[in-house]
Amino acid sequence: MEKTIVKTGKTVEEAKAAALEELGVSEDQATIEVINESEGGFLGMGKQAEVKVTANVEEASEEEEVVYYGDDENFEGDAVSEAEDAAVQFVAEVLSGIGIHGNMDSYREDDTIYISVSGGDCGSAIGRHGETLEAITYMTNLIANKHSEDRVHVHLDVGGYRKHRERIIEGLAERAANKAVRYGKPVAMEPMNPAERRMVHSYLQSFDGVSTHSEGDESNRRVIVTPDSAAQE
Repeated sequence: MEKTIVKTGKTVEEAKAAALEELGVSEDQATIEVINESEGGFLGMGKQAEVKVTANVEEASEEEEVVYYGDDENFEGDAVSEAEDAAVQFVAEVLSGIGIHGNMDSYREDDTIYISVSGGDCGSAIGRHGETLEAITYMTNLIANKHSEDRVHVHLDVGGYRKHRERIIEGLAERAANKAVRYGKPVAMEPMNPAERRMVHSYLQSFDGVSTHSEGDESNRRVIVTPDSAAQE
């Protein structure tokens, strides 16, 4: 299979050397693409060079193609598509521009592209209540869909924030549902962004005895968990 890694460094040569070393191949066994020169960067903010290096591994099949940034984990999914490649490059460029140079893993399953970023000081890519992360995810979705004939969805997680937040949201949803059933009255949850509200709706679909809907203006929009007994009255 082909393995592709994106690396940054003070110079193109430094970034290229780091990528080749991590992939364990020589320069003549790889395809090297310079994404940013050292004086470039996202919106002029970045100073480091950035390269994408692809190594060919003959014994692997094309269907097992994996793209990753760093060496934490190798996810196996669908073959790397143009949409995934564009999404990964965009996220890498944005993170480089705001000074984050961690590891990035990506894989695709069906119509979803999963991108996970790990590393120190990821807070600036998450923002207050995940607002920056949602903005980057939204833009990455636009980029990915420009490079895909079929609709794709990008699931971006930075520093494990989204996974941690999902666990919190599921816990809040379950407590709200239990409370609604116990007291027989609708329970209003805390205001959430659209992605978090979708998590609640999806999670409580399998919870017997309640239904959900959203109310309020966008900045104060929240999920209302209603017991079936109240809905029938």
